[in-house]
Amino acid sequence: MSAEPTTLFERRPRLRPEILLSEPLLRGPATVHLIRDPVVGSAFEVGPKEHFLISRLDGERSLGEIGGEYAREFGKRLGEANWNRLLGLLGGRGLLVGSPRREVVAAPSTPARVGGLYRGSLRLVADADATAERLRRLLSPLLRPVVLLPSLALGLALQVALVVGIETVLRDTWWLLRHPVPLMAVFSLLWTSTVAHELAHGIAARRYGAAVSEIGLRWRLPFATMYCRVGDYRFLPRRRHQLTIAAAGALANLLFLLPFGLWWAVLEPADPTRRTLSGLLLLGGVQALVNLVPLPPLDGYTMLAHLLRAADLAADSGRYLRLRTRDRPAAARYPRRARTIYTAYGIGSCVLVCLLVAAPVTAAYALFAP
Repeated sequence: MSAEPTTLFERRPRLRPEILLSEPLLRGPATVHLIRDPVVGSAFEVGPKEHFLISRLDGERSLGEIGGEYAREFGKRLGEANWNRLLGLLGGRGLLVGSPRREVVAAPSTPARVGGLYRGSLRLVADADATAERLRRLLSPLLRPVVLLPSLALGLALQVALVVGIETVLRDTWWLLRHPVPLMAVFSLLWTSTVAHELAHGIAARRYGAAVSEIGLRWRLPFATMYCRVGDYRFLPRRRHQLTIAAAGALANLLFLLPFGLWWAVLEPADPTRRTLSGLLLLGGVQALVNLVPLPPLDGYTMLAHLLRAADLAADSGRYLRLRTRDRPAAARYPRRARTIYTAYGIGSCVLVCLLVAAPVTAAYALFAP
């Protein structure tokens, strides 16, 4: 039986195993780490030094040993006051094994339906995480790389074929837009594609260990869309898993179009069905690819933020660029990496917005010009 520690530095506190720690994230001029207690849903941010200490509270190393590692890394040894402050913070939040759980006033349960007739949301399943897990298991044979990668290659080849024949595809789409019956059929299929898009996020999240908090329907009449909320994906240790979860929706859209693309490819050019399929493939391809544009709230923006390890890329870029015009010495205090990322994203997002505005104008000219 081990002896009880007689000094603070002999203690071996342990972080509760379910506590989640994120990788370093850029937050304005600072680098932060997120810490989340999934049991009570609380979260907060700490700096790199605090994360260095908290991540080593494994119950094996003593505070003296961790303090020695800290001194070698940062050139400063922590005193008892520093440790008492940190342990008091963690213990007060109930994050340490053996510390009393923080009393959290139970929030009223979120109603299944929020909002009114014209604008609101409706939760469709009681346990979204379990539903996503069942879908993942059901579709697991199709998620193997030997099936998924060739299918994605065919989906991208289909988009190339549409670009090659864009003149005919645009003409067929213009025909579709003037015929309500086939247009309604196409819109129904595109809405089904959005369902696949949202569920794909949840399936990918379950595949890599992230939780799915809610699956439901959101509407703002006359439009209604599915949604799938994924939680804790920022705490996944591998960046490629975060990117895959964010990209899963657009990839599902491309795969959804694949059987229609094969049907379109075997039809004769004069076949009326081919016109409808051309419009479906063009509109569906735009739906998938626009989601990859790195502007909020699109999936491409989430992917770029994961890639750059930035906590709030768009807002922080805007704040930095405004600071450059008002207080250049303060802006100069940003680290070089932050200055580069925020400047590049601010300029790049402006260019992207201009291109997105110009694209429909160009398409309209191609349709209506003699």
